[in-house]
Parts: sequence; structure tokens; C-alpha cells
Amino acid sequence: MTSTTVIKNIGSLVTNDPALGDGTPLGLIENAALVIDGDEIVWVGEAAAAPAADAAFDAKGRAVIPGFVDSHSHLVFAGDRTAEFNARMSGRSYSAGGIRTTVAATRAASDAELEANLLRHLDEARRQGTTTFETKSGYGLTVEDEARALRIAAAHTEEVTYLGAHIVSPDYAEDPAGYVDLVTGEMLAACAPYARWVDVFCEKGAFDGDQARAVLTAGAAAGLIPRVHANQLSYGPGVQLAVELGAASADHCTHLSDADVDALAQAAGTTVATLLPGAEFSTRAQWPDARRLIDAGATVALSTDCNPGSSYTSSMPFCIALAVRDMRMTPDEALWSATVGGARALRRTDVGVVTPGARADLALLEAPSHVHLAYRPGVPLVSAVWQRGVRAA
Repeated sequence: MTSTTVIKNIGSLVTNDPALGDGTPLGLIENAALVIDGDEIVWVGEAAAAPAADAAFDAKGRAVIPGFVDSHSHLVFAGDRTAEFNARMSGRSYSAGGIRTTVAATRAASDAELEANLLRHLDEARRQGTTTFETKSGYGLTVEDEARALRIAAAHTEEVTYLGAHIVSPDYAEDPAGYVDLVTGEMLAACAPYARWVDVFCEKGAFDGDQARAVLTAGAAAGLIPRVHANQLSYGPGVQLAVELGAASADHCTHLSDADVDALAQAAGTTVATLLPGAEFSTRAQWPDARRLIDAGATVALSTDCNPGSSYTSSMPFCIALAVRDMRMTPDEALWSATVGGARALRRTDVGVVTPGARADLALLEAPSHVHLAYRPGVPLVSAVWQRGVRAA
């Protein structure tokens, strides 16, 4: 028999359900309370009407938000690329291998080392309010190494993505077509049992439109749902391919034509534009234009893209601050995109919201309002986290 807990005296509660709150997309309720039963939220409303529960937690007038939903990360890896980052930030040329450096380190690591590194990053993210995360393979690029990355990830999240098509494996540098055959054949067969999603880096220097289509359609035939690294470094076919194939998400979306924006707007109920400002921060690249996408009617998510090369942050609050400051999002839009936006990118309705029947994933802020996430950048505002109804941080 489960016990119930009431979180009372919430100064400001973000539900992401306009019908529950003030009619805005955030569904704000002031002077609120909620009740958890097991791993589920069973009641939400004004504090004065809260039912009795077996236990109580006093929020002391602070804000409560849904746990963040990080729908794009690369957490199964080994090694360090500090020298690469230092050179980039110092304006020096750097000729080491980039992703290939991480591939070599990941291949050399034991299963235990990879899992320990994954768990360290998950704990780091959880302490900053992330309660749902997606993560990918992509640093093994052999049948065995891709499958073990997904096996390790699947022990810790249901949102696992097969990214054998991250770059062409160094082993196939002279035979990219042969590598696509491997990714769509033997490697896919070994990896599909551990994954929910299939992804491809559709970009100059990685996989072109035809190669990306082959990867995604093969993955879909194996029961995996497409998502796409699209239009990060240059204009290209990634966004259009994502929309055409009904991908759940087109990720990065930095270089977009008017036709790309229109396509994402028209596919707003199917394909989410997932923006990853940590990558632009860490590479001094052009910022995605979130305002353009939102005003056109696209559905936008925010995620960390946590990876050792181009976005080594696990902090969703940091990404919210970047989105508000540099991508022209309002604080409300950024929080929505970091919670229910990410849930939509994962085609989930049980996370990213605080409503009866949703999973009890919550973050308590050491602040009276969610706006402080952007107003006080860099400050550790998340003071408590509940994951599946259990106090996790």
C-alpha cells in the first residue's frame, strides 16, 4: 500500500496545464498544493482546498515546477576533451580528432567505467532538476560498442537512442557507403532491442540526405522512431527529412530557411524543434532563432546536448538562461520548452506536467518564481527534487 504526501504552501506552482491554473501555457497556481500517491500526482489545486495526506512537506512559499525533461544528450562516453575546448576558446587551431578522440577513449573503457561515468552525469543533472533524460550511443561505432552503450543506457532510462550514424567510423574512412550498410544492417540488428529511437547526424562531413534517409528508414523498419541532428552547422536537408519522415524531433535547427521554419510550424503536432544552446555557447557559433520558430507556430524544446566535445553541460537551468538571453525566448517559454516541450519531443504525456495522473517528477526552487531560473543565472536554485514520487535530491 502506497503512502500519500502533500506538498503544501507552494508560493507559485507551474503545472503546464492551462485548465488547472491561470489560463497561460504554464498553468500557474499561486498559493498552491499538490498530493503525491506512490509515483503519481493525484491532486493539484489551491492550498486551502488540499486534502489530507499521510505525510506533508512545507514548500515555505517557494516555487515548484515540473522536473526538467532533457530530450537530447550523449552520456555514454569516456575520456576528456579539455584541450580541444581550451584551444577553441583561446583562438588557437587544434588538430586532434574531435568525436574520434571520444570514440577511441570509449572503445578502450570497460563497461563499469562507462556506467560509472553515466551515473555521475545523471546524478549531476538530477541535482539540477532533471528527472527525465534521453541519451544516445554514437561513441563506439562498432557493432559491439554501439550495442553495449545502448545496453548500459537502457538500464537507467527508457529513452535510449541508437546513433550509430554519428560520424562515419574511422574504420570505414575510405568506405562510407560500407559504413552506412553496417549501420542499417548488422549494427541496427544488434542495437534495436535496447533502443526506442534512431538518430542520424545529417550534416556536411557526417551523413548526407540520402544516407540519412537510409539510416532512418531502416531504423523505422526495425521499430525505432526517427529523430534527427538537423541543420546544426549549415543549411541542409535535415529538417525537411525529419518532417517528411515524421520524426519526433529535429535537433539543433540553427541554420533554417523560411521553408524549414514553415515545415516545422506545419508539423508542430508531430516534429518538435529541439534547440541546444549549450552547443552554441561552447563553440561560439550562431544562436538558433527560437523567436522565429515560436512566432511561426513551431513546437520548441530546450535540451542540454550534454556531450564531452561541444556542450559539456548537464544544467537545464543554464540552458534556460541562455535561451532567454541569447535566443529571444521569454522566461515562460523557456521553462515550458525545458519541461513539456522536451516531453513532446519524446512523445510523452506523463512527464513535464504537474497534473493528476502524471508522474510525480518535481523540482523545488529556492525562489518565489520560476522566472528566477533566467533572472539568477548560474545560481543553484533547485533545492529539492522528487523523481517518481521519491525525494531524489
